[in-house]
Amino acid sequence: MAKDPVCGMFVEEKADSIRYTTNSKEYFFCSSQCLSEFREPEKELKKLNIHVAVSIALTIPIIVLSLPHMLPLEFGNFLPMDLMHNSSYIMFVLATPLQFWIGWRFYKGLWDGIKAKASNMDTLIAIGTSAAYLYSAAVTIAPNLFPFDSVYFETAAVIITLILTGRLLETRTKEKASIAVRKLLDLRPRTAKVLRMIKSPSGQILEEEVEIPIEEIREENLLIVRPGESIPTDGIIIEGASTLDESAITGESIPVDKVKGDEVIGATINKTGLLKIKAIKVGQDTVLSQIINLVEEARTGKAQMQRMVDQVAKYFVPAIVLTAIAVGLVWYFVGGIGFTYSLLAFVSVIIIACPCALGIATPAALMMGSGKAAENGILFKGGEYLEIASKVQTVVFDKTGTLTEGKPSVTDIHTIPESGIGEKELLRLAAIAEAGSEHPLGQAVVRKGKEENVIPNPESSEAISGQGLSATYQGHIILVGTRKLMTENGLPIPEKVESKLKELENTGKTAVLVAIDSKLSGILALADTIKDSARKAIEDLKSKGKEVIMLTGDNERTANSIASQLGIDRIIAQVLPQQKEQVISELKSEGKVVAMVGDGINDAPALARADLGIAIGSGTDVAKETGGIILIKDDVRDVSIGLEIGKKTVNKIKQNLFWAFAYNTGLIPIAGGALVPFLGVEIFGWLPMFAAVAMAMSSVTVVGNSLLLGRYKPKIALTNRASKDHLSA
Repeated sequence: MAKDPVCGMFVEEKADSIRYTTNSKEYFFCSSQCLSEFREPEKELKKLNIHVAVSIALTIPIIVLSLPHMLPLEFGNFLPMDLMHNSSYIMFVLATPLQFWIGWRFYKGLWDGIKAKASNMDTLIAIGTSAAYLYSAAVTIAPNLFPFDSVYFETAAVIITLILTGRLLETRTKEKASIAVRKLLDLRPRTAKVLRMIKSPSGQILEEEVEIPIEEIREENLLIVRPGESIPTDGIIIEGASTLDESAITGESIPVDKVKGDEVIGATINKTGLLKIKAIKVGQDTVLSQIINLVEEARTGKAQMQRMVDQVAKYFVPAIVLTAIAVGLVWYFVGGIGFTYSLLAFVSVIIIACPCALGIATPAALMMGSGKAAENGILFKGGEYLEIASKVQTVVFDKTGTLTEGKPSVTDIHTIPESGIGEKELLRLAAIAEAGSEHPLGQAVVRKGKEENVIPNPESSEAISGQGLSATYQGHIILVGTRKLMTENGLPIPEKVESKLKELENTGKTAVLVAIDSKLSGILALADTIKDSARKAIEDLKSKGKEVIMLTGDNERTANSIASQLGIDRIIAQVLPQQKEQVISELKSEGKVVAMVGDGINDAPALARADLGIAIGSGTDVAKETGGIILIKDDVRDVSIGLEIGKKTVNKIKQNLFWAFAYNTGLIPIAGGALVPFLGVEIFGWLPMFAAVAMAMSSVTVVGNSLLLGRYKPKIALTNRASKDHLSA
């Protein structure tokens, strides 16, 4: 059995099944409607917008015109009854296109369900609205054949309008996922500069630089990439050295130094030096293309939870239809009450048993749950994510930008007493030397220096690729960089300084040496600092029995240092984006319900593959679009709050479904004629009123129960507030 990627309905993989193949992957669909939505989501969304607008425009006058039929005669003094004498005909004209044009999708869903031997909400909607409409149409066209003149056009109209409005919101959310893939594609440069061999008039073989579309790059092509340009495709450096910003792909905030022989990834940014690169992967084989494919595959192929309502409808609908037919036949053949009353008995069972509150049981709870989440800075992009949030067992965190700030900062300043330079002067001169640098580590030193000093530009500055830089300022010669930079300038590293360097590096920090006027003067340590809210978030999740894992593309030493500070026991380090997605798949194969929390493009495949993707609001748009939950405040404590809201919302949905069915199923015996022996067959004239009361009471109960979610206050937020109050006291 395959699953429809649009509606989640199971479909048999038969020869005559509706199917569609894209990117070498075959999908099966329960109906042509779902196929159209999958192939042309923008067109389907536009069509649905029009249908909802027309549906609302037709439903409002139908409701207004139905008031005289719904109110006792005593209220006639308050309504223009004479003008509304022919309202049934007007409602018939308005309701017909609403039922058979706007509501045609439900009949298609009903037919597709019959072919698939399954029932869903479309089955309920089609049968319930058809029963109300057809009975009302018969009463309007041939009133003399019926003992009552009540019509129920408004019942069918309201149900169709509300259901379509809900589907419109769902479709808009799904459309964002395809936008996410387009944003990934935008990372790639449009053109590349390729070296071509040409023969000069004198017969010499020369290299000529030609700009070509990126699609024309072939393996073994030689590419030129200047500072500030994006790497066109995956390759290997054959000439030059530079610093590359790989954060968009690997998630590592600190740029990586690259030299001859190192591999580079397409869509990363060349920061400093001129590079000559040989293309080794092109087209669909590049890392970025694999990320895009993984996001698309995981988005469309994700096993969505079978909707609870559809599961209930699968058994409830056939049972009600059979019951209604049986009731009508028994009253006609056994009760002998005639065709009219027997038809009314059939219609009464269908209308009363059609659980109108079922239509709002889930949306009402989802609306309150989503609203309460939004109050706390959490956006749920669909009801299915609230359902999944209630079942999450394992929470996987990306490191950079999620648990940490995502950019380096100076954490330690160590001076060498023999140099005679103090901490403030060491930082000031190092910041001046780095003032013209584009390297993120240099910029971090400048930011730190500007906290206490005005930092002017150096008189001269020279970047030494892969080692650091040399600068002069007011007669001082300043070196900032690696061990190699110092030793090549005749400055040996004392054992005491080397010991300090290793100590800092073992804690996951980047240590930079500073020399002033040919004297080794100190060490600056830089690191990606942990967010203030991270530790509290991890503690709260672990206290609720959730397994917490840290997944990062960073090196194992840095990952272990961050994890030990946060209290995370399981770390998976040095993984690329496609490997992150594989890790999530492996966790899911163990039977775990997995949530992935991330902020970068490199996290997009893992966010899409996880049962629940949670994107940090300050992260990239792609990460936000592929996540099912967005944390607006960039506070990872909201992960725990979001999961808790999901759990409470699903509990409310289950309670609402119980009450929605309790009222309706309780009145089925009455609709079937249980009171006829006591009140006579005339009771069928009052059954629509019983139906209205049942619908009203069930709706009030469902909405009231959902409103109780408004009283929810996250415990973690209260704890933090209490802590702050205690500190301020």
